[in-house]
Amino acid sequence: MEKSSKIGELKGIGAKTEQLFHNLGVYTIGDILLHYPKDYDRMPPITPLIEIPGLFDLKKKTDHLMYTEEETSSTIKQTCITAAIAARIQKIPYVRAAKNMQVTSLTLQEQEVKVDLVWFRMPYLKNTLKSGEWFIFLGKITRKGTIFHMEQPQVFSPEKYQSMQNCLWPCYALTAGLGKNKLSQTIRQALQTLDLSVDYLPEEIRERHGLAEYNYAMENIHFPENETALEQARKRLIFDEFFQFILSAGMQKEQMEEIVNDFEFLSLDTEELWADQVMSNLPYELTGAQKRTLLEIRKDLRGRKVMQRLVQGDVGSGKTIIAFLSMLDAAQSGYQSALMAPTEVLAMQHYQNFTQMCEAFSLPVPLVLLTGSLTAKEKRRAYERMQLYPNAMIVGTHALIQERAIYDNLALVVTDEQHRFGVKQRESLFLKGSQPHVLVMSATPIPRTLAIILYGDLDISVIDEVPAKRLPVKSCVVGKKSRNTSYEFLKKEFAKGHQAYIICPLVEDSEGLEAENVTDYAESLRAVLPPEIVVESLHGKMKSGRKNLIMEQFARNEIQALVSTTVIEVGVNVPNATVIMIEDAQRFGLAQLHQLRGRVGRGEDQSYCIMINTTDSEKAKKRLEILNQSNDGFFIAAEDLKLRGPGDFFGIRQSGLLEFRLGDIYQNADLLKQASQEANLILEEDRKLEAKEHRRLREHIQSYLTEQAEIVNL
Repeated sequence: MEKSSKIGELKGIGAKTEQLFHNLGVYTIGDILLHYPKDYDRMPPITPLIEIPGLFDLKKKTDHLMYTEEETSSTIKQTCITAAIAARIQKIPYVRAAKNMQVTSLTLQEQEVKVDLVWFRMPYLKNTLKSGEWFIFLGKITRKGTIFHMEQPQVFSPEKYQSMQNCLWPCYALTAGLGKNKLSQTIRQALQTLDLSVDYLPEEIRERHGLAEYNYAMENIHFPENETALEQARKRLIFDEFFQFILSAGMQKEQMEEIVNDFEFLSLDTEELWADQVMSNLPYELTGAQKRTLLEIRKDLRGRKVMQRLVQGDVGSGKTIIAFLSMLDAAQSGYQSALMAPTEVLAMQHYQNFTQMCEAFSLPVPLVLLTGSLTAKEKRRAYERMQLYPNAMIVGTHALIQERAIYDNLALVVTDEQHRFGVKQRESLFLKGSQPHVLVMSATPIPRTLAIILYGDLDISVIDEVPAKRLPVKSCVVGKKSRNTSYEFLKKEFAKGHQAYIICPLVEDSEGLEAENVTDYAESLRAVLPPEIVVESLHGKMKSGRKNLIMEQFARNEIQALVSTTVIEVGVNVPNATVIMIEDAQRFGLAQLHQLRGRVGRGEDQSYCIMINTTDSEKAKKRLEILNQSNDGFFIAAEDLKLRGPGDFFGIRQSGLLEFRLGDIYQNADLLKQASQEANLILEEDRKLEAKEHRRLREHIQSYLTEQAEIVNL
């Protein structure tokens, strides 16, 4: 079998299970190897019953947990602690019949502390768990009323458990119907089936940077021998991600540099350019950085080569108006332009804003919206308009690069929030037209040295000013005891006619996770706020039509309090929203918190960001305090890196950039620079990888680009 073989070709994968893997984005054997663990479990330390941390307060009766009176009512039902209990059997288990099955029960007790253990369909344990012998019971302890339970705990001898304590157990993203055991078995089978011994990376590069061989890295990313092996595996695979991305981008840049600009845009000396008319009649003046960036773009559009430019600007710096003015230049010159947004909510908002501006300035520009949630009839109408109007502005999501989307006269492509799209996505949209100009917009605060590496195929413009009338967002970090005070502040803002976002990390209640969720929070907030305040919830599991409707209602101030997950993180613009309150703020990365904070402060009124820290961790307090110090995304990213440090291998990556599965450009900046140096050395001597010694490397990069193209099509 090959990496490209379908996942269903593995033993034990039938049609139904194959579909479950598809739900995870796994279609081939190669895909399953790239379905890396999201974290690793360590076996908890062996603990006597009376010493289990965080569960019992022995100064109180056994039916109380270690929470304050204020916390108990809201969190006690969520209590779920994984523990390895060391206990000596005092009485043999009791077996009884219940609902066509046998239930085995055992009670562990030390002093006043008692836990009931229950197993289903395992009556043989009565003979295994002998009185007077010691065992280790591993499982989750939950509270039901005043009694503590552990259901289906694993049973080990003390010697066996101690031998397992140095092991790391992978935790994968799962889907309903596909358990962790089946997923692990499938990955083991894939590792055994494929020959991974041939390494595409030249040996001298591996030696220079102390990189493990590919087969060793792949085995130990999934089933690490120990933490050292896991660290080595991650280092190699992160290097690979950066290396192949930069190498492919460099190869693409050479191809792009050979393309001549065949489009004829109206001269900048033309007296009545629509973009100039709009600029002179805007209710505000563009900043110097916006004017400079727009001039660079307009010169590119009229230059000798096809434009490939990145516009980088912090949240709220005014990138969208630059995109609109650039697209106006294309429309007036008789060409189509397309703007691809990362979410339907944002695509809809861009479409509505562009429509309003064209109407306000009486501009004869046809606009087309194309998203995945449109009905078949609406999509057909959009396709017809794309063929009918040679100077249309087309706004949409990934639907813009699907097979049925055919352009008549595409000259300019704008991708909003580049970190949501990869090189291959840009190329797919590029190939939709006659080699159009490409403009990439990003609010991600990447230091210029790293941006040059990551966007080696693009010229870079930086908008480093914010509009003059916008006041800096005032931020504060408070504890959960200040939640009621925060609610009173919200009421005052609502009384002024303003709106607010409330962000929760979870969609719904999750057993074992003590974090606020959108579903329950919206209900509790309705009970706290006056009845005239409309509270609504928004999250990624909703259908696109529902999400769009809610955002439209929020934009019209028909909803005053929007309880949401981070689905509103990117680009949503509601100037009347003046407060964003982020629950469990310590659970988010600083870059993400900065993006969320950027949803307010978009009008002329003073705006506020309230971050509720629900932990006592000093590290969390230090991280969140960075956001109090500055509204500068570049400063925040740099300070976050200092706190986390490049050696923090086992944290979940927080930047979410590009198509990297493991790599974090801040946390792994050293590896990024090393990979860039090696890729550039190879490209300098063999730009197209035609040399014999680069055969394996060329085949690997071709395979990588094919995989990226397939991801786009999916």
